[in-house]
Amino acid sequence: MSTKIIYTAIILRPKHQERLQALAPTYEFRNAENPLSEAEIPQVEIMLGWDPKVGNQILALENHSLKWIQANSAGVDYLDLAALDKQGILLSNMSGIHAIPIAESVLAMLLARYRGIQASIRSQEKNEWLAFEHVPYDELNGKKMLIIGPGKIGQRLALIVQGLGVNVSGMSRSGRQLEHFDVVYRQDTLQQHLGDFDIIVNILPLTNETHHYYNETFFNQVKPGASFINVGRGPSVDTDALIRALETQQLAFAGLDVFEEEPLAADSPLWQMENVLITPHISGLVRHFQKLISEIYSENLKSYLATQDLARNQVDLTSGY
Repeated sequence: MSTKIIYTAIILRPKHQERLQALAPTYEFRNAENPLSEAEIPQVEIMLGWDPKVGNQILALENHSLKWIQANSAGVDYLDLAALDKQGILLSNMSGIHAIPIAESVLAMLLARYRGIQASIRSQEKNEWLAFEHVPYDELNGKKMLIIGPGKIGQRLALIVQGLGVNVSGMSRSGRQLEHFDVVYRQDTLQQHLGDFDIIVNILPLTNETHHYYNETFFNQVKPGASFINVGRGPSVDTDALIRALETQQLAFAGLDVFEEEPLAADSPLWQMENVLITPHISGLVRHFQKLISEIYSENLKSYLATQDLARNQVDLTSGY
């Protein structure tokens, strides 16, 4: 009888590793410190996290044992979902663990914009006292925000900004109404509502449908002088169209954490634009990351071993989320 193997893509702390081993005592555990032999690669049944070198080796085999991949991220656009679907491999993600830090990052970007923080930082770097009449300032209270992709991150953001007096709407494919939103519109009604909002936040996953979703046509339809925040996926935005919208002041401000190409090229015009705030794909950084992912590992592993199904965050391989 061949050995059943669970491969963990990161080195877990001992207490988390021991917890998993107690749940699956009949499995061998492997990772970079205890690597797979050539003969063991076809025996990997579960991958906790995605190691592209190991994973692609497995998927290239005609006969392998892989049945479930637990991604360590919320987005899974870096995986070949069609291949996983064809091979009957379950996929789950880490949806939910990034909700608090990303929501707080969006709020930080908006406060930097509306309360003159960004302009003040630039002045401090020059040892200059910025006269108040030169400080761009406004208030979030009373603003209208549209969150496109109102999943767990969007719902957390809506809860936070609602307490600051922001009127929050969402937009999703289904238009299903959600707590903390004034209304959630169906995505096919976008053109009817887009011009109503002062702030637009992208939290869409990246799929074939959402690639360059934010293009010239989209930006031409927003309310002139709106703010645009992207904490979703970089390739969902047509960068050239975004730059044009910022240059013409169709957009007054953009807070960008993700980009079409990362790292952002040193010669990108975005670096020099005073109405742009750039963070280097850090909005999703989570304290106690291993603790949070090991909780999902454990819950899903327990479910998988009992029922061959997953308790949390199973990805629809057709829709991509």
